[in-house]
Amino acid sequence: MSRPPVAFTGSPIDRADHIRVDENALAGQMNFRARLLALDGLEPVFDDLGALVWGTLADCDPDAELCFLGMDPDGKACFAAVPAQGATGPAYANPAIWRAMQLLEPGQLALYGGARSLVDWHARHRFCARCGSTTKIAKGGWQRDCRSCGANHFPRTDPVTIMLVEHDDRLLLGRQPRFPPRMFSALAGFVEPGESIEEAVAREIHEEAGVRVRDVTYVASQPWPFPSQLMIGCHSYTDDPEITLDETELEDARWFTRAELEEARAAGDDGTPDLIFPRSFAIAHHLVTWWLDK
Repeated sequence: MSRPPVAFTGSPIDRADHIRVDENALAGQMNFRARLLALDGLEPVFDDLGALVWGTLADCDPDAELCFLGMDPDGKACFAAVPAQGATGPAYANPAIWRAMQLLEPGQLALYGGARSLVDWHARHRFCARCGSTTKIAKGGWQRDCRSCGANHFPRTDPVTIMLVEHDDRLLLGRQPRFPPRMFSALAGFVEPGESIEEAVAREIHEEAGVRVRDVTYVASQPWPFPSQLMIGCHSYTDDPEITLDETELEDARWFTRAELEEARAAGDDGTPDLIFPRSFAIAHHLVTWWLDK
């Protein structure tokens, strides 16, 4: 997609896998030049200009586990410390998250999102899923090893499909009860074990809105670090637009015409009396924009 970058993509960090798998090389980067991303738990810390704050390894608790994020464009190693506790509540209820998405330039937001996902996973996986013993950080933070049975555990990413459904030059959008009034978005759901992306799209749309879809195609993706999801944006068609709403999943679902969507987009954050366009940091914004402009 040749439009503005999708939020949380475009990190300037080189992940430098050749360093994180080499203990000696990694140790050699843990020096006075190394940078430490300042975090308040899992939340970003901003300077007076609204940018991320960086310190040095000397600022870190000597007992903290450190994750190697990679090398910055100046050749400095970047690290983040694992907090004492992982995420405990929904990210959308945290004002610091909304501030980060609105203030940080794309590269910094992507860097923060990747770091948050990684250190949050470590904070929530200090025990082995196989035997229950404690685990230790390995490969610069891109693995945890069980101290007892030796099992290897790797940072988790959960795939989520988020999809447009098209019928007669209209799009199907839905809203959850937690959404602000008049806010609608593309329907979404987790990919389940044993199904393809196309199958997940078809199943989720039918479960939530009672609509059968065909011709599923991929459009774009977005890492969503709350806690660690990969949003897989898709487009599909239906031949039968009748909606049967699953009210345990959605508060409402409607078909919107191209004209209605164009008007809501032009109206900006205030939207129209019937619709607020998806926010720019959400992949739904990019999906609907792609559809309108294609």
